[in-house]
Amino acid sequence: MTYRQRLGAAVSARGNLCVGIDPMPSVLAAWGVAADVNGLERVARGIVERLGTRAAVFKPQSAFFEPFGSAGIAVLERVLADIREAGALSILDVKRGDIGSSMDGYATAYLAEGAPLAADAITLSPYLGVRTLTPAFELAKVHGRGIYVLARTSNPGGGHVQGAITDAGTSVAQHVLDELDRLNPEHDGLLGAVLGATHHDLGCDPSGFTGSILAPGIGAQGATMGDLARTFGAALGNVLPTASRQVIGGGPEELFSRFEELLS
Repeated sequence: MTYRQRLGAAVSARGNLCVGIDPMPSVLAAWGVAADVNGLERVARGIVERLGTRAAVFKPQSAFFEPFGSAGIAVLERVLADIREAGALSILDVKRGDIGSSMDGYATAYLAEGAPLAADAITLSPYLGVRTLTPAFELAKVHGRGIYVLARTSNPGGGHVQGAITDAGTSVAQHVLDELDRLNPEHDGLLGAVLGATHHDLGCDPSGFTGSILAPGIGAQGATMGDLARTFGAALGNVLPTASRQVIGGGPEELFSRFEELLS
C-alpha cells in the first residue's frame, strides 16, 4: 500500500489527530521523571503504550532525543518500533534538507527499508529548493513512505520568508505547494505539506492541494480544532492536525482524557 492509502485507513479507523511526542523538560517534569535518558524513555514510550491503539499517527520530534546522544537515538529507535507494533503510523519530525549525496544520506537514514530510524513519513525543509529533495521523494515512493515539506510553518516569524513574493508573483509557501502538486502524480501522492494551524491567513491557497497536510499548532501554540475549517476551507479533508503539549503535557493521568477531548 502507498503511504496515502495507509494513512487513509488509519484515519478512518482511529480519527485524524496526530499526537506529537515532544519529551521536552517541562513534559518530563509533568510526568514526574528525571530529565535524563531513562526519563526520556519512560515518557516517550509511555505515550505510545497508552495511546498506541487509539491514535492513528504519532509525530516524534527528533530534537528532544538528540541531546542524549546515542542513548537518546536508541530510545527514538524503540519508540518508532513501538508505534509500528501498535498499528499506528509515525511521522518523524527531522526537518532535513540538503543537496546531492547529503540528501541521499538523509533519505537512506529515515526512509530505507530496515533502517534503524525508518519512519512512515518524515518532515523536510525546502530551503535549498524543492527539487533538491528528490532523492527522498524517490526513496519514499519505493518503500511506500510519505514526505511532508515545510511550506507555511506554525511559528509567526516564518512568514517573513514563507510569505515573501517570488519572481513568479506568488508567495514562497505557494511556490512550495505548487511544486509538490506538480510532482505528486508521479510519486503516488505521497508528497504532503506542513501548513501551521495557527494562521488566520496562510499566505497561500491550499484548496487545490492534493497532498496530505500536516497542521501543527493545536493547543499550546494557540490554534484549536475549531479553527481548522476556517483556515483550510476546501482542503480540510486532507488535514492532519497535530497536538503535542496539549495532549502529553499534563502527565500520564491526563493523557487519555486530553486526547479524547481534542479528538471529539
